[in-house]
Amino acid sequence: MKPQNKIRTFFNALFINPHHFSCIQRVEKVVKQMKYSEKIIFTIIALIFAISGITLLYRVNNMLLVEVPAFGGSFTEGVIGSPRFINPVLAISDTDKDLSSLIYSGLLKTSQDGKLEPDLAESYTINENGTVYDFTLKEDIYFHDGRKVTADDVIFTISRVLDSIIKSPKAPSWEGVLVEKTGEREVRFTLSKPYSPFLQALTLGILPKHVWEGVTSEEFPFSPFNIDPIGAGPYKIKKISRNSGGIPNVITLSSWKKYNPNQPKIKSITFKFFQNEEDLIKAYQEQDVKSVVGLSPSAIKTINPKPDIIKTSLLPRVFGVFFNQNNAQVFVNKEIREALAISAPKQKIVDNALLGFGKIINGPTPENLEEEINLEQNIETAKALLEKNNWKLNDDGILEKKTKTETVLFSFSISTSDTPELRRTAEILKETWEKLGASISIKVFEGADLSQNVIKPRKYDALLFGEVIGPESDLLPFWHSSERNDPGLNISLYANITVDKTLEDIQKETDLEIQALKKEEVVSEIKKDIPAIFLFSPYFLYLKAPEVKNIAFKKVSSQNERFVFIDEWFIETNKIWKFFVKD
Repeated sequence: MKPQNKIRTFFNALFINPHHFSCIQRVEKVVKQMKYSEKIIFTIIALIFAISGITLLYRVNNMLLVEVPAFGGSFTEGVIGSPRFINPVLAISDTDKDLSSLIYSGLLKTSQDGKLEPDLAESYTINENGTVYDFTLKEDIYFHDGRKVTADDVIFTISRVLDSIIKSPKAPSWEGVLVEKTGEREVRFTLSKPYSPFLQALTLGILPKHVWEGVTSEEFPFSPFNIDPIGAGPYKIKKISRNSGGIPNVITLSSWKKYNPNQPKIKSITFKFFQNEEDLIKAYQEQDVKSVVGLSPSAIKTINPKPDIIKTSLLPRVFGVFFNQNNAQVFVNKEIREALAISAPKQKIVDNALLGFGKIINGPTPENLEEEINLEQNIETAKALLEKNNWKLNDDGILEKKTKTETVLFSFSISTSDTPELRRTAEILKETWEKLGASISIKVFEGADLSQNVIKPRKYDALLFGEVIGPESDLLPFWHSSERNDPGLNISLYANITVDKTLEDIQKETDLEIQALKKEEVVSEIKKDIPAIFLFSPYFLYLKAPEVKNIAFKKVSSQNERFVFIDEWFIETNKIWKFFVKD
């Protein structure tokens, strides 16, 4: 019998006449009848069938499988500065706020689109007048020691914020607010007058009353719970390592299994603290840390990371040149302010000072984005405007304007902070504006010196500075005439009756559409008066650990808000069949 006939006989016996023998018996009988060469051919064919079958099953299986996040994994993050107050009532530094945002939770939190949504709260209502806020807490929310979060904890936390001895930086947001318990899980906040940005204050992390109630106001800043805290946030303290001076240099956090709504999927996060940017860059390059935050644009360029690990978000901060007409008479002339605004080299500043990590703006909020037209053309337009208003070059090559009583010189100084980006910005402005015929000097100050000895007493001609507008773009603290003197934030000493009235109306308005329209009116009026030149809004820069997935944030108003949706980040994954995946 030919080999092919014997093989055919084998398959006939195996599949066509199944009733005569068991499967194994049929195979054994046919194989025994084969010659050696026929057995080789049979083995090859059998292997082909087996491999094909396994491959087909593998492909079908893969078609039905999807990758889903799983619990596990860890990463190490480097930050600049050591923690001192891991406490939402006292936190001031970025490092303290970073850790507080992971360890504590507030009634509300910022959503990915920059709005607010419940965190510890289950729901809330606001009365028609916008003065009474009723909050209901979730049922299953726990502190890291296993105790339930209650209305008493919320009231206790606010009492610590308002304690004059403690001097919390959060106190101004709570002045005049009456807080009362209306149930075991219910809290009511009553305002003396409508204040629409109040909801932002409710992102404040809640302290456990049972832990802190024995700590006096005087002892509050010195309590060990400021470094070894207990909160109700997505992560809890696992381990703290200290240097020889007793200062924490490494803190490891672990995922809190009872965090509501979902336990974070990344098992642990280790923070390592560095005293300067150079040490942090070195640690990143040596892979001692996998993610970093707080680096300047120039440092990012030095590291030159892969584009896919740089996470950015436009910060609600407005950098500009703010004119002090009380200190520099030259700015009383509107054509001077207008000429400086027309010729401001905004794109050059973003490209050279920020290395591209920012957007140019033309108004007092980050939403007022613009694109710069031809700079040289703008300079010529500015020159023509000054010439039209009788500004002429003197023998020293500086523009001046003569009146019947005096001669005003186009000369002023720019005061700014000692940071590379702002120093470079001041240099670019000086270089450009001197082409108009101005005489400009640059005064650079260390941060604390600038705040205490320059901004506070309003001792500057022009101030190159940044304002943290916040996610709600509340402009009243920055542009209302009542805020012209310290501690007010109106650093242009701007006064406009129409703007004052509109800003006050916005504070009372609860309709978001009407708020937006009134805000546009304020912006339009400010731009018309030119009390400042608005230059840019910077990007928040975060180099994520390559293994961490699903990091997404559209709007970040401060550094710590990168962690708002930490419970959705993951490292480990599992593969399961599609029909087991929950929608």
